[in-house]
Amino acid sequence: MIEGQVEYYGMEDREYPERLKSLARMPVGVYVKGRLPLEDRPTVAIAGARMCSAYGRQQAFTYAKTLAEYGVQIISGLAYGIDASAHEGALAGGGKTYAVLGCGVDICYPKENYPLYRNMLIKGGGVVSEFPLGSAPESWHFPVRNRIISGLSDVVLIVEAKERSGSLITADYALEQGKAVFALPGRVGDELSRGCNYLLYQGAGVAYQPECILHELGISTSPPHTVKLEKDKNNFSKEMKQVYQCLEILPKSLGELREETGLIMPILSKILLNLQAEGYVEESYRNYWRKFV
Repeated sequence: MIEGQVEYYGMEDREYPERLKSLARMPVGVYVKGRLPLEDRPTVAIAGARMCSAYGRQQAFTYAKTLAEYGVQIISGLAYGIDASAHEGALAGGGKTYAVLGCGVDICYPKENYPLYRNMLIKGGGVVSEFPLGSAPESWHFPVRNRIISGLSDVVLIVEAKERSGSLITADYALEQGKAVFALPGRVGDELSRGCNYLLYQGAGVAYQPECILHELGISTSPPHTVKLEKDKNNFSKEMKQVYQCLEILPKSLGELREETGLIMPILSKILLNLQAEGYVEESYRNYWRKFV
């Protein structure tokens, strides 16, 4: 199927997703641009706030990237914030990612995400909608489409969400459908953490690291990369030691590192790339760096 071609699959068609056929209140048919998720592959939906924090974007990217590296398909809604970061992470991990839209599949909403929309299709993913071609992104479409996001998935992960949000609607649909729901714990008092912390209070799985999701899917977790932590750090230059000592497990931005080290950006960037090549640090999200422990 080439980019740009759209297919319609009714519930009676062989191509209609098997995961949806056994669930209540599913659409009588779906429009598909690109490809549908493979039925025999583990699939995780990642949802969260549009107006998320930098931390939330980084976590959505990292979780999706790690899951994709283990062959997990990622589904989200192509919205700003957590959704877009999840799609980007899946692509960075070499995986396939799929969006369920609240408009026609021939419309990219929001339009600013068109490069991502196009890249998802080029890399073998797809976009899905129950709404006919040309359908505008009406506000009531988005809560409705969330039942398809959860229905196509084995596990739903909520990264950041307010106490009343569309992400919690996705979690509710997932629970009705018998799917596992995980939430990323957040600081008490943070508005964007209230929804996740509420889900945890209600018994959702604690996604304190991506491996929690992989274990739920029955996927064995061996490190996807070799970390050279045992090398002699005495060979570090003064500047390398300075940068390494400023890094923590939680990622820091380039701006924070520049302020803490006092190094100019070209030198700081070169040191980070050298540390990355040696297996001491990673860029877990664009311009956010952390050390391995």
